[in-house]
Amino acid sequence: MDKKIKILANDGIHETGKKILLENNFLIYDKKIPQEQLVDYINNENIVGLVVRSATKVREDIINNSNNLKIIGRAGVGLDNIDLKSAKEKNIHVFNTPNSSSQSVAELVFAHIFNTSRMLHQSNREMPLQGEKDFKKLKKKYSQGIEIKNKKLGIIGFGRIGQLVAKTGIGLGMEILAFDKYNNETNIKLDFFNQQSINFNIKTTDITTLLKESDFISVHTPKLEKPILGKKEFEIMKNGAIIINTSRGGVVDEDELLNYISNKKISYAGLDVFVNEPIPSKKILINENISISPHIGASTKEAQERIGIEIAQNIIKFFK
Repeated sequence: MDKKIKILANDGIHETGKKILLENNFLIYDKKIPQEQLVDYINNENIVGLVVRSATKVREDIINNSNNLKIIGRAGVGLDNIDLKSAKEKNIHVFNTPNSSSQSVAELVFAHIFNTSRMLHQSNREMPLQGEKDFKKLKKKYSQGIEIKNKKLGIIGFGRIGQLVAKTGIGLGMEILAFDKYNNETNIKLDFFNQQSINFNIKTTDITTLLKESDFISVHTPKLEKPILGKKEFEIMKNGAIIINTSRGGVVDEDELLNYISNKKISYAGLDVFVNEPIPSKKILINENISISPHIGASTKEAQERIGIEIAQNIIKFFK
């Protein structure tokens, strides 16, 4: 490539990915351009490649009014913040990085499982305030946790992330119940540090069985027109179930979740994603039975470096 190709990484890019692109004669802009100024910036700077995470929304108006855009990369798994129909009509190549962040998301699922099973999210709030004077009282309060070994883990959506969640669950001694519309049976291989491995064959079940029997339910599906877990699904669940959502805001009906936590049908929830990001519901944020994190599923140092590399490799491959 003789002429430098200009790429705007509007939500940032890892230094490793940036270095790879620079070494391959790309010019990288990693400044944050406000949504309403994006089209003008792309056109004025002759940007041909746009890289985003979840913050930037690449809607129809941006795609149709950006003169030179040829490629859009999403640093993450989903593509719901990019208008795929408009991109296809303008022959703009769109890609994401599904391989790079899956392990980090799967591990966060278990961070919330451990939080909720031992009420750590609550004790972490109370210990700094009351631990010095009410230690024995708090010890009694937080001595009602549960072990996760031998519990049933329901996984809705048994793709890449769902299968990694299953691997961890198996390693912890959990029984796996999986549901997936397109996947009836999967062979899962567990690799261990001493180069030994074990294979598990998991047959997916129906959603009703999963809801009825699971102690923990983790959702790993794209956002659809209506929630995957709503009033009907909560009614089917066993009493005291724990819900984990690291997928997309709106996959779980937040209002119904609060109702079923209130009546103790659902004991706890762990949420990394929210309906109204970046301004989650205050009722969700202050509920002591919900373990919360600010959409950090893919935000580990290792995942971000892998994402940066995958982004760079895809861009180079496209233009070469």
